[in-house]
Amino acid sequence: MRPHHSALALSSGIIAAVQAASLSLADICTIAYTRSALPISEEPGLGITIDASSVTVSLTTNKTVSSNWYPSTVIDYCTVTFAYSHKGLDNDTVQVSYLVPPTEKFRNRYLSTGGGGLAINSGTRSTPSGVIVGAVAGITDGGFGSFNTQFDAVFLLANGTVNWQATYMFGYQAHHELAVLGKQFARNLFKTPENEKIYAYYQGCSEGGREGWSQAQRFAGQFDGLVTGAPAFRFSQLQTNHLSGGVLEETMGYYPPPCELEKIRNLTIAACDGLDGKVDGVVARSDLCKLVFDYEKTIGEPYHCPASSGGGGFPGNTRGPGGTTKRQFPGSGPTPEQNGTVTAKGVAIAKAFTEGLIDSRGKRIYLNPQPSSNFADAQTTWNADKGAWEILPSGFGGGWVTRFLNLQDKSNLDSLKGVTVDQLRDWMAFGMQKYYDSLQTTWPTLGSFQAAGGKILHVHGEEDSSIPAASSVHYYESVRKVMHGDLSYREGTKALDDFYRLYIVPGGEHCSANSAQPNGGWPMTTLQTVIKWVEEGVAPATLNNTGKGISSICRWPLRPFWTGNGTKFDCVFDQRSVDSWMYTLDAFDFPVY
Repeated sequence: MRPHHSALALSSGIIAAVQAASLSLADICTIAYTRSALPISEEPGLGITIDASSVTVSLTTNKTVSSNWYPSTVIDYCTVTFAYSHKGLDNDTVQVSYLVPPTEKFRNRYLSTGGGGLAINSGTRSTPSGVIVGAVAGITDGGFGSFNTQFDAVFLLANGTVNWQATYMFGYQAHHELAVLGKQFARNLFKTPENEKIYAYYQGCSEGGREGWSQAQRFAGQFDGLVTGAPAFRFSQLQTNHLSGGVLEETMGYYPPPCELEKIRNLTIAACDGLDGKVDGVVARSDLCKLVFDYEKTIGEPYHCPASSGGGGFPGNTRGPGGTTKRQFPGSGPTPEQNGTVTAKGVAIAKAFTEGLIDSRGKRIYLNPQPSSNFADAQTTWNADKGAWEILPSGFGGGWVTRFLNLQDKSNLDSLKGVTVDQLRDWMAFGMQKYYDSLQTTWPTLGSFQAAGGKILHVHGEEDSSIPAASSVHYYESVRKVMHGDLSYREGTKALDDFYRLYIVPGGEHCSANSAQPNGGWPMTTLQTVIKWVEEGVAPATLNNTGKGISSICRWPLRPFWTGNGTKFDCVFDQRSVDSWMYTLDAFDFPVY
């Protein structure tokens, strides 16, 4: 009697899995084997064709890796790269690259990783986190020509002509394709039977955080779990807002030396450190700081910074991935010794910057970093010829206006003279409308993702100076209101806890620990945490943290607080604190989620 077809298939699957288990990493890391494991040449639903002749492989052993996102360790892996093209497009080539763990380490997992700044990937800085947890881990070049080519380099076909294919690839499509191909490739490589699940995960920060949300908002069942750090939500508002400090300084006619603002920041840290009940060098309650700290009390305080050869931005400034420092501060160069006392004008700049942009009608345009952040977008540059401090437009903000709004192949504005806060508002609105379906990434309805069983850990450094922490709170609250606006506040947040949890990292900078508040640390094992949530059903009440000051990170809307003279830690609910994070962006005549 012939076996039933399904029994034959199951038996064949078991045999294939046993055969795969006998393969060493060196056996896998060959062009012949990886070609045999490619997804089918024409993947259904994607409209692509894989080029089998493009496959390259490279074996790496005993590699020491470290990151803000995973502990230092030694790993072995095979790098497999191949290309594909989209049907109907001329001169179209997209490259994807995957790190493959040894057979004995593979745990039926796939991981996509994102980029930073205007880069769609972070190279091999992020993918080792996948190998560490037994996953095949991937990156994409978006079809931009190379893994090192950033989006802005290919955005324009010519002055006035947008490369919409590149824009949609950067916006969401490239990462969708990367994941669909990557999951099937992982299954094929290790001959995993179809009745066994391949768990799919995502991890990225900054632009990478936005890329993760671009998938969760569109492709409900694509990822089982995501870690999204400091997402670049509200792309038009965010990029334009990088000009806010310079516009405020031009409007007030005062250009504070960097050392003056740094002094104000350091005094803020000292004054607000203990507001969480423990003095440890970390402002863990910037919300309370915002409510009680008086910038005026810093007037007259002396400051001093030695001469510098340049290149580092603010003293102690820790930047994120994607070349942020160079792009955001294109004029950072040699600076003279700085001596002086904090002025009333410097304080006025600090107060206005922390408050965020308010238009001429008194309505709120956008939000800015929390108190004790480093005023990065208000940094001035020394002009040696003039012997004076001046503002050069942020490369992010200026480039957004010239290239993405004005469609000119120009990397920055010449100056901010004549630019008003109302002009910033109008630029934000124009860009939001133009790129709402590609770059804005603020869709607030996540019911399909929740129904598919997905889980999201969303993290953001509290003192992030590049993407304000309140930006993440604003999106979380938009989701809560849209999905559970009929419930009380606490009931609504509890309902979101089922699949979506936000964590504000005390003292944290942009996607990393903060050298100005080193005891704050950073959560290095968020990927392991979301895996445990997905695969074992263990939902994290707090995140593990590397900081000496705070070892656990509270889940929003709870906030850290110490009692017993700093001996007993708790996560508490404080309505006044929560309210301080809430912003109504009423300068716009439409919802800004």
